Amino acid sequence: MLPPMSTAFSYRVIPADPSAHLFLVTLTVERPDPQGQVLTLPAWIPGSYMIREFSKHIVRLRAFGPEGEVGIEKLDKRSWRAEKVKGPLRVECEVYAYDLSVRKAWLDRQRGYFNGTSLFLCPVGFEHLPCELEIDAPSDPACAGWKVATTLPRIAGPSWGFGRFRAADYDELIDHPVELGPVELHSFQAGGVPHHLAISGRHRGDVERLVQDLAVICQWHCDFWGVVPMESYLFQLNLVGDGYGGLEHRASTSLISKRDDMQPPGVGPHTDGYRGLLGLCSHEYFHTWNVKRLKPAAFWPYDLSREAHTTLLWAFEGITSYYDDLALLRCGRITVDSYLELLGRTATRVSRAPGRGVQSLADSSLDTWIKLYQPDENSGNATISYYTKGALAALALDLHLRLHTAGGCSLDTVMHALWKRYAAQGQGVPEDGVEAVAAEVSGLDLRAFFDLSIRGTEELPLAELLASHGVKFGLRPSEGGEDKGGKPGKEPPAGELGADLTGSPGAVKLRTCRSGGAAMRAGLSAGDVLIAVDGLRATVGGVRERFARGRPGERLEVLAFRDDQLLSFQVEVLPPVADTVWLELDPDAGPDAVARRTAWLGAP
Repeated sequence: MLPPMSTAFSYRVIPADPSAHLFLVTLTVERPDPQGQVLTLPAWIPGSYMIREFSKHIVRLRAFGPEGEVGIEKLDKRSWRAEKVKGPLRVECEVYAYDLSVRKAWLDRQRGYFNGTSLFLCPVGFEHLPCELEIDAPSDPACAGWKVATTLPRIAGPSWGFGRFRAADYDELIDHPVELGPVELHSFQAGGVPHHLAISGRHRGDVERLVQDLAVICQWHCDFWGVVPMESYLFQLNLVGDGYGGLEHRASTSLISKRDDMQPPGVGPHTDGYRGLLGLCSHEYFHTWNVKRLKPAAFWPYDLSREAHTTLLWAFEGITSYYDDLALLRCGRITVDSYLELLGRTATRVSRAPGRGVQSLADSSLDTWIKLYQPDENSGNATISYYTKGALAALALDLHLRLHTAGGCSLDTVMHALWKRYAAQGQGVPEDGVEAVAAEVSGLDLRAFFDLSIRGTEELPLAELLASHGVKFGLRPSEGGEDKGGKPGKEPPAGELGADLTGSPGAVKLRTCRSGGAAMRAGLSAGDVLIAVDGLRATVGGVRERFARGRPGERLEVLAFRDDQLLSFQVEVLPPVADTVWLELDPDAGPDAVARRTAWLGAP
């Protein structure tokens, strides 16, 4: 626990009305700007690159001086100015908190959670000064026994209890999310520092197994980087009926996952959901280094008032997405076959996105503010994710380096060099930094590789690179809506519609239509509601099955509503696209390929 100290401004958070989802936040500025104190709220949160306008959740804002209430003027959508006061300025802010994601704030009688970007008005001119935060217990009897789980340094109050906390500046204050409620707490050691797991939500999972697995995974990451930049770490895991996601912070991560993803006690091999949960934890933990410390120069420092454009998100999110599952393999949590299955699923998601031939990874990174987090029905045809294709580009770079340096250099080498060159020196990575460091440590001319994989839209040479490392790359048609990739399991379909479907019998909706697919060629559009196909009432399964067993070239009549107009379409069945990837160890690989495979995967 830290000793008290003088601070220029302080906050108090009260879960004032859990039933109405309202936090009451008080900001006190001891010596406000004599010209009138300006206050701002961030427009976005680091790690989630979209303008989210957190100020829209402010319900009421009032300001007080030594002699009572004073006026407060709204300057723009995220800024205010309080009237001049000589003494302390107190600002009371009522915030509506009912967003279950990891990006904003939540409050009900079962749980509370907040990111500082949603609650804390920043007094302009004081951003670089120390501040304090006091968190009060809710007065609602239904919230009795709540705990507080955060990595903010504590000044007063019991461990995991309500009390007072300190931050070195506003940036640190908003980088430690707070979990409130009857959380389930567990602890372990990794990298020589304490780690904690705070679970919210009902479950019947094997927590002891999760803690043991996390300890091994975290130790691998600490060993990989060779430096542990935090004094403690906290996993905040919120288990829900249906959800998935995470957001990294400097000493913690907020996670949301299905409660059924928890491994049941007594179950031997990992379930698919539990494997995904471990991958999510691994991904966010890797961000402790790659994004929170090693970051683009555009984020150094963060400007949370506007977009911060960079072409490097493929490296910071894509490379992280490559290492998240690879770490599970390297620390022995999954098998080689399991890893190749996961890698094949990532490749399948990219292969099924026609937008990979339209948008480059550099442009995907640059346009994240207007595209990735705001998808529409045509996004799959026009864009590509820097998470998934970025992971494949990282794979390609890793294998390219290993192949052309006779194993003397890999992506591991590049990441260590980037850390030493930039993060350890307190500097951001310039736009050409990743490419320059990779070329420097490998001694290779990598311009053609980066032109193709990062700045271009051509297919990545994965089949050739994997073959050189003793892994077969296969492509086949999808076997149905639940087919995520992997080895073929049944007879391939004869045809396909080329569209994603959802809905109920007699009202099957086209969510998306793939460029060049049968649906789009016939004039069908996303949003159309299918009523009948080939004279039979439309169901999701029935439509898929009818086209799957159709003969290429055969024409089927499709009746559909567009808005309130009934339309008829003649849809020609097209052969299925081979867009589903499967990977496997090549038993016929030569000795050089096997040696490279062993160095990469540990698999002979």
